[in-house]
Amino acid sequence: MQNLPPTSPAPTPDQPVYMGLPHEHFLRPRLYVATALTLPVLLLAMGGMLWPHAWPGRPAGLVEWAQLVLTTPVFFWCGAPFLRRWWKSIVERDTNMFTLTVTGTGAAYGYSVAAVLFAPLFPAAYRTAHGLPLYFEGTAFITTIVLLGQILEQRAHARTDAAVRALLHLTPPVAHRLRDDGTETDVPVGEIHPGNLLRVRPGENLPVDGSLTEGVTDIDESMLTGEPLPVTRRPGDKVSAGTLNTTGSFVFRAERVGADTLLARIVRLVEQAMESEAPIARLADRVATWFVPVVLGIAVATVAGWALLAPERGWLFGLINAVSVLIIACPCALGLATPVSLVTGIGRGAQAGVLVKDAAALEALAGVTTLLIDKTGTLTEGRPQVVALAPAPGFTEEDVLKLAAAAESPSEHPLGRAIVAAAFARSLPLAPVSDFAAVPGLGVRARVGRRDVVVARAPDTSGSLTPGATVVCVVADGILAGTLALSDALKPTTPAAVRELQRLGLQVVMVTGDRTSTAQALAAQLGLDGFHAEVTPAGKQELVRAHQHKGERVAFAGDGLNDAPALAAAHVGIAMGTGTDAAMHSAGLVLVRGDLQALVRAVHLSRGVLRNIKQNQSRPTATADLSEESGSVE
Repeated sequence: MQNLPPTSPAPTPDQPVYMGLPHEHFLRPRLYVATALTLPVLLLAMGGMLWPHAWPGRPAGLVEWAQLVLTTPVFFWCGAPFLRRWWKSIVERDTNMFTLTVTGTGAAYGYSVAAVLFAPLFPAAYRTAHGLPLYFEGTAFITTIVLLGQILEQRAHARTDAAVRALLHLTPPVAHRLRDDGTETDVPVGEIHPGNLLRVRPGENLPVDGSLTEGVTDIDESMLTGEPLPVTRRPGDKVSAGTLNTTGSFVFRAERVGADTLLARIVRLVEQAMESEAPIARLADRVATWFVPVVLGIAVATVAGWALLAPERGWLFGLINAVSVLIIACPCALGLATPVSLVTGIGRGAQAGVLVKDAAALEALAGVTTLLIDKTGTLTEGRPQVVALAPAPGFTEEDVLKLAAAAESPSEHPLGRAIVAAAFARSLPLAPVSDFAAVPGLGVRARVGRRDVVVARAPDTSGSLTPGATVVCVVADGILAGTLALSDALKPTTPAAVRELQRLGLQVVMVTGDRTSTAQALAAQLGLDGFHAEVTPAGKQELVRAHQHKGERVAFAGDGLNDAPALAAAHVGIAMGTGTDAAMHSAGLVLVRGDLQALVRAVHLSRGVLRNIKQNQSRPTATADLSEESGSVE
């Protein structure tokens, strides 16, 4: 991967890195200062209402001046990134959430400063028992809350970027290149060119993409396809960078290197999808495109109306009322009530085994209509298991399993480990093994006790005991002892979870890189609304796009590197907590235990949160309603 285009130099501390804001390391000190100054401002602003006689004989104007002094650095220094974004939105005529927020907090701050400095000029009608109303606490608190939200968003983006970059380390730094005379030399991967012949030994990852020229081997491609079983590769077959050679040494010809490899293309797909993610949480930005001009127009009309129609000093009444319009227009429902609902939902989600990495994903899940779901590791356990045994005449099930497990006991192949695990589960004793040999692409042979045993895949699985299963033949002394069927078993909670998701109105469609016969059998067993088989990582992302172009709101659930592009492209990406880091960092929601029942709880929770957000914008007592829907996620 050393041939990848060089990354951009690290940004300076205050240089924008995401959403036009600087790195969270630059924002974090401002949050600390804002928090430390905002808390006393809140106490000073509300203290007179809570404890009106707590400070008798205080100097006149002391509390007001204290609020001004404390709020000024919060607004101008802590909120400096927002002020720059506000000014940019004005100059470029691209209104967004920062336009709304800074316009409202700026009006509150400017009015409050004027009320402190020029209090005698204000009409008596605006005075209360506590003096002129001030809005320093609103300015400071909203600035602090928005700072916190932006830091969390920046941190999530940084984690995603780091996870994507970590994929580049799946390829080895050194490759074994063959010279013309057949000897080997170790060279950095960056020096590999198309046409070079490379050797790969057992247990090594492939450095680049290419075609096998010599040898037969089983390659673990789960990091690309998500399927747990290694695939046999023979001369002429394609191999991909980052995959793992499990057995046998082979030689292959390099074809695609550096940025052209399949792994590098997956990385780019994830990066592009993350940058073009549907802005479901940018409601304030969409509203701002028409709301800000309307609000400013109303404010100007207010000043003009009072100046023309009111008696003496009408312009001052108009100016104060115009400021009131701007203060009221500050998106408190979006900036305060919405985060409170989301934070509450995030906490309840954590209790229910749903880790919410992106609050927008929790909100968006409520509107999802189609769930595209990966098979291996999501619907299934993600590892092969013995699901059926068929002994030949003269043998018992235990005989077949003992012979197969003993012969496979020295093997590292996933099928062999599954057979040994099945024997251990039945507490079967295994005979001593000698003369073990593994034949890549075929199976193993060994001497078990006094018998010569061969365990190999059946050439024809059409008569399998279990549809879609892998069939293994066990031969003892040249006689067929029986067959074993192995498949990736369903998770125990999968059938009930699928039925409940369908009851909630979601169309559940399976997407897998596995064979069509296997996918068809599983889709029929679960009663899915559809399936797509033999799909590549890029194909999964294309399926997400295709469903989105139909107007569907798409969630994608998966657990592997091959799912990362689709997870990032979907309206909501849902990763299994038992999956890869790339999948979890590309998703907005993580099911901690990899249990689909947690996805059912997440849908209930999301709908409760979204309903609560809408209620918060219409009445202040709606926050209690979240507990009603949350009862279904306990």
